[in-house]
Amino acid sequence: MSNIEQYQGNLQYAVDIVLCVDATGSMFPVLDNVKASALQFHDRLNDVMAKKGKAISQLRLKVIAFRDFGDTAAAPLEQTGFLHLPAQAQEFQEFVRGIDAIGGGDIPESGLEALALAINSPWERGLDRRRHVIVMFTDAPAHALGTVGAASPAYPNGIPRNLDELFEQWGYARSQTAVMEQSAKRLVLFAPDEAPWSDPIAEEWDLTLHFASKAGEGLEEFEMDEIIETIANSL
Repeated sequence: MSNIEQYQGNLQYAVDIVLCVDATGSMFPVLDNVKASALQFHDRLNDVMAKKGKAISQLRLKVIAFRDFGDTAAAPLEQTGFLHLPAQAQEFQEFVRGIDAIGGGDIPESGLEALALAINSPWERGLDRRRHVIVMFTDAPAHALGTVGAASPAYPNGIPRNLDELFEQWGYARSQTAVMEQSAKRLVLFAPDEAPWSDPIAEEWDLTLHFASKAGEGLEEFEMDEIIETIANSL
């Protein structure tokens, strides 16, 4: 019996999660922790939801592994489409386990390009209630949009030219150009306490939660629990 059949008659919750993972060399000490946390997302979220007397009818995860478009040592971007869990768990696990921490070049990375791709994902629009969550894992600041590597054939099409345009896509209460659904969206940052993550994003973007990270320090258990609780409590 599927989750949807099992909970027929109750509200059906659709949860989409995009994990943006910094896969540069500086993340080597912590990437295994991030990958292990990603692989536990499905079971841990289901457990927390069950304790609240709720169930997820549809869970989809997408992964965007990013490095630096200014560095040619490794692919600057690797990503999946949305994968249905648990049905596509093996495909999800194979991709996550295959992420290697290499390259990166200078200190800032291409995290804003990854965030732009995440915001413009093909989010679920059906079922009774939806939650669209972007989780960013990085230990570095980010290059300004449209600057480093923008002329490269590998640079994604349609990336906003600056942070203000990206904010317009994220949207706000009365935004006319938002691509995110206001009532569904959440942004969770595990990122340094510096630009652009702390300010302006964490300071000015609504529905954003920021955990300050430091280079070489892993994702602590309580922080992952906080992320899981944030998703569960918002449904």
